[in-house]
Amino acid sequence: MQKESIYHSPSHRWAYAYDTETFHLRLKTKRDDVERVFAIAGDKYDWETYCQEIEMDHIASDSLHDYWEAVIRPEFKRFSYGFRLQSGEETLWLTEDGFSEEQPPPAGGYFEGHYIHAIDLFEAPEWAKEAVFYQILPDRFENGDPASDPEGTLPWGEPPEGDSFFGGDLQGIINRIGHLTELGVNAVYLTPIFRSPSNHKYDTVDYREVDPAFGDKELLTKLVQVCHDNGIRVVLDAVFNHASEQFPPFQDVLEKGEQSEYKDWFHLNGFPVEVRDGVPNYDTFGFYGNMPKLNTANPDVKKYLIDTAVNWMKETGIDGWRLDVANEVDHHFWRDFRIAVKSVNKEAFIVGEVWSDSLRWLLGDQFDSVMNYPFTQLALSFFAERSISSARFAEEINRLLMRYPQQTNETLFNLLSSHDIPRVMTRCGGDTGRLKLAVVYLMTTMGLPCVYYGDEFGLEGGDDPDCRRCMTWNEEDQNWELFDFYKLLIALRKEHAALRSGRYRVLSAGEGGSLIYERLDGQEHFTVWMNRSDEPAELSHPMIEGGWRDALSGEEIDNPDGKLVIQLEPSGYRIVWRKIE
Repeated sequence: MQKESIYHSPSHRWAYAYDTETFHLRLKTKRDDVERVFAIAGDKYDWETYCQEIEMDHIASDSLHDYWEAVIRPEFKRFSYGFRLQSGEETLWLTEDGFSEEQPPPAGGYFEGHYIHAIDLFEAPEWAKEAVFYQILPDRFENGDPASDPEGTLPWGEPPEGDSFFGGDLQGIINRIGHLTELGVNAVYLTPIFRSPSNHKYDTVDYREVDPAFGDKELLTKLVQVCHDNGIRVVLDAVFNHASEQFPPFQDVLEKGEQSEYKDWFHLNGFPVEVRDGVPNYDTFGFYGNMPKLNTANPDVKKYLIDTAVNWMKETGIDGWRLDVANEVDHHFWRDFRIAVKSVNKEAFIVGEVWSDSLRWLLGDQFDSVMNYPFTQLALSFFAERSISSARFAEEINRLLMRYPQQTNETLFNLLSSHDIPRVMTRCGGDTGRLKLAVVYLMTTMGLPCVYYGDEFGLEGGDDPDCRRCMTWNEEDQNWELFDFYKLLIALRKEHAALRSGRYRVLSAGEGGSLIYERLDGQEHFTVWMNRSDEPAELSHPMIEGGWRDALSGEEIDNPDGKLVIQLEPSGYRIVWRKIE
């Protein structure tokens, strides 16, 4: 066995409390190098009485490594542990003291699973674990009140430009609440709605006022109540990394320079504060001079922004926040933000915009989730563009899942489209079959699914601003067959807990386009079969005999020889289910 490839750390994603009774241990080894792994755990104060040996499950593989996991239920919420690895005739022990060929005397020198304190657990809101989100860009969803249209509003449905306004508003969302309930989503995420000069509102002028083009505080409160009455939670977008150049404190800095009481609200690199030859002498979002970066370490800025978030929650009853450019705001700010938000509503959902490995924000002291763009890129590469094989897709998804503890994976914010990337139908080249496979995966894999407005009708769109087209409400332009498909898959996910929190494991992934994976809990067992190719395919895999049904049609599926054989059309799929007796 290759010792250099064996890895475990008694922290974060490698050893963590899943709940108050359960601890998960993970170990990494070189791929195909180790045959069996055992976790040996006992109470360090009485090892002989409270010792258990658990064979670890091989839960995932990527291109270089195998990953193993054991579930420990320590009787006294604490334990020490080591690992025994086997390959052929070779046996190797791993403890905190290192490797040995014989078992070291327990428990000194072993890893320690520290006492499980409920207060230390990563806990996302229970409702969020069951959520199917729907993202809305208010200006492009529905114009419910033409009287509030900003000057220069264009006719609905024209091709969008960067500065286009189309008159969508909060009343429009209220008017279309029936569409959301029919689709089956139970949470909405609205991009920013606060006063701003732009159509997208990511350059805030007044954090404490709804933009008049969208409505006012009373209308927002009404929208939240209507959503709640229909079983839908509401998450708003907060832009705390930067503001608009029209933000009054920044205007004060421009006017008064070093004499401004707000000069420490921003990251200024000289006076006078200005943009010279296209380069601002102050920090900004990207290199946009009209979006000065806020100094969130400044106590006054921190108080202003956190108080703003708290006040909106108290006044309107919103259910959480999506946090823009969250990785460029300091961690101290987010820790205090979480404390304040959760003190108002323990069940508030906090999701950050972080596009890369996000573990440092997901340790239970900052966010409940992040927008899972690495998932997005992999899913689109495999299902839409077909640029990677099933084997590569499975390996990379497994690698992503091994970044985080299981409870974190269960609440990652998965998406196929958003206001920042081309739409999934466009990435699929208009191929509905490819899109459907991607949607099946979105709705049956680990994490929270989010549908971008219009995707349920096959709305297309390239790079920003084209991905921000107006919602299509003309029935002749709506793909109702696709809508019904989304509706069916959303209902399936909401009905079955195994599709939300069950174990995920790839069963088969070849070099071509076939993929079989499972979701499994103590009550139900799902297997999902996919044929990404343009040719019919016959897929088979050993499965426990009897009890299998098509999860969508209810049709019985026999496997008398202990092997399921599934025939699939090009771009075909089948979701197979059985109840665990």
